[in-house]
Amino acid sequence: MKDSRIPGLYRMTVRERIDALREGKWLDPDTAGRLERGAALISTETADQMIENVIGVFGLPLAVAPNFRINGRDYVIPMVVEEPSIVAAVSGAARLSRGEGGFTVDGDESLLIGQILLTGIRDPAASVAVLDGAKEELVRLANSFQPNLGRRGGGARGVEVFQSSLPAAAGESSPGDSAVVVHLLVDTCDAMGANTVNSMCEGIAPRIEELTSGTVVLRILSNLADRSLVRARVTLPLADLGSRARSAESVRDAIILATRFAHQDPYRAATHNKGIMNGIDAVAIATGNDWRAIEAAAHAYAARDGAYRSLTTWTVDPDGNLAGELELPLKVGIVGGSLGMNPAVAVSLQITGVKSAAELAALMAAVGLAQNFAALRALVTEGIQKGHMSLHARSVAASAGTPARHFDSVVDGLIESGDIKVRKAKELLATLDGSSEPDEPMDVHGRAAGKVILLGEHAVVYGRHALALPVAAAVSASVRECTGKMRIEFRELKDGRALSPTPPQGLSELVYLIVRQLGLQGRQFDVRVTSNIPRASGLGSSAAAAVALIRAFDNVHALGMSNDAINRLAFECEKLAHGDPSGVDNTVATYGEAVLYCRAQAPPMKVLTLHELPPLVIATSGKQASTREQVEAVRRRHARTPDHYDAIFDEIDALTNEGAGALVRRDYRELGMLMNLCHGLLNAMEVSTPELERMVDIARRNGAAGAKLTGAGGGGSIVALCAEEKDRIEQALRDAGYCIVN
Repeated sequence: MKDSRIPGLYRMTVRERIDALREGKWLDPDTAGRLERGAALISTETADQMIENVIGVFGLPLAVAPNFRINGRDYVIPMVVEEPSIVAAVSGAARLSRGEGGFTVDGDESLLIGQILLTGIRDPAASVAVLDGAKEELVRLANSFQPNLGRRGGGARGVEVFQSSLPAAAGESSPGDSAVVVHLLVDTCDAMGANTVNSMCEGIAPRIEELTSGTVVLRILSNLADRSLVRARVTLPLADLGSRARSAESVRDAIILATRFAHQDPYRAATHNKGIMNGIDAVAIATGNDWRAIEAAAHAYAARDGAYRSLTTWTVDPDGNLAGELELPLKVGIVGGSLGMNPAVAVSLQITGVKSAAELAALMAAVGLAQNFAALRALVTEGIQKGHMSLHARSVAASAGTPARHFDSVVDGLIESGDIKVRKAKELLATLDGSSEPDEPMDVHGRAAGKVILLGEHAVVYGRHALALPVAAAVSASVRECTGKMRIEFRELKDGRALSPTPPQGLSELVYLIVRQLGLQGRQFDVRVTSNIPRASGLGSSAAAAVALIRAFDNVHALGMSNDAINRLAFECEKLAHGDPSGVDNTVATYGEAVLYCRAQAPPMKVLTLHELPPLVIATSGKQASTREQVEAVRRRHARTPDHYDAIFDEIDALTNEGAGALVRRDYRELGMLMNLCHGLLNAMEVSTPELERMVDIARRNGAAGAKLTGAGGGGSIVALCAEEKDRIEQALRDAGYCIVN
């Protein structure tokens, strides 16, 4: 069963998110590759075939909302929307709902109404009687125009006939014309069905004229799809509703009061319902559905009793929790129309995993209810602007060309000023650039090793051994006290040149954690971290950064920390980065020794005495992978089949212990064989990728005694053991477009 919980998704890069969806089986490898290459976009040529006068293609962000559980099944939901905070809001609401089982959604039979308007009728009552008697004939006739629909289980289901009186024209005192309205009820199966219903209406219109001697004026579907009602329900635990400023009970009651106001006041109801449609429309656009028709139906249904009202109801359940319900018409499709022309629609539908239009409608309704809750909760607590403006400030900072080293400071300044404009961002940037020279030399105060795991990945998390070697001088850190705000700079070195990448997610949190743990809070620092190894590549960059920073603060402030104390604090930092780390990364980063490590033993680290470091080639794909997400993915698979995975972990443990002996003996032929076997087991655990397999194959074909992925997998790096072919292996990997880590 697929799991829609993807912790930390918002912190990942775009490429990492695509990898997470592929790892979770929400995307197949081919579609994920198309997304990475930008090949899942509509072309100008295709657009020109869809509408007239095309001059280009207009883009909107395609995002995903994780955490949804609907009718007992997990979903990741695609959303196309340009407004900040919507995706984050629905994802957060979905996460809260999981404590009470998520959303339940049900719906009526999904029918569309086709309307045929007849005028010029002398005796409307008689015409109604004639048409009532001809209903079966009209249904058969309608179905004759769409025989394929009947073969798929759909088709015309019935006819309804009404007598009507049209209002007089403006300025006329005479009564309006008498009219008869025919409703053709059609089940369009998994298609949106507009063209189908229109064709049926046009097909039966001549026969209706024959039966009534009237004139057909209109024959077209109605977008008020109130024969396709969908109801979504959710219960949100009371304990999760509170905030720092307000109790859970007061938040719950304020949400209910706000909804009651929307039931009574059309001005509030319009904005209330617009928030619901923020979520539903985003899913509709992503899946190629007619969001304008969905909007029209929803707003017409909100005014069905003559007054425009809220589409949702929020109440208190018997246990004091907040219970919500949304009811609205939703007629959507997953086949037909223009859906097949847009490759991005196919991507979105694959992510949802839906098998029917009714299932897609259920997803939309759940998203609408989630968005409504999130908006109401924000309104009655901190206000709607705080979260929205935070995301908007990031967009403005980017638009102003803010470099990575000043990005967070400019965003903070924009929010504090309340003037979130590009002009203000440039003012703040000019102040920051003038206050300090970004490339001003700083003394190095702390260094730490990276790590390369020869054997034992993932098994080490479950109490087995890992064999790891240090990557010397991987990360350095510089610290100096300053006035004003804390400034944190990250540099990555490649071939001796400093890159200016976006700072790693969580670096600021890491620095603040260390400052608090060392009792230095309330003081401000200039901090620079320089890495010689690529981050998120399985080489221990986060642990090395933590150790280098701790050592820098220790040296600058003469704290006298032992290696054991540094290692303990670095392990706490690793928890911040990875959730449940094994401890091997921070241990190697701190001590810089070859170790056989097992967290289940005391002490966990056994230092290996080596006469030489083995001849290794470490290569990276350039593709970042989240250790936390890879570990969580293995944990989910282990939970499903624990006996099988424990057997794999035991086999890896045996290989690792044998490998430690081979390493000490300098028996590189045996060690290489053990590495190859371990890689096969890691591949069986689904942490390898086609790219890593290609890198391993290149290394082996060019003479490596052994080659395998190293680290958590999912992208990242490989390590190859090579006695005499090191230069050849390095060159072959470089020629294939991969980077060598020195």
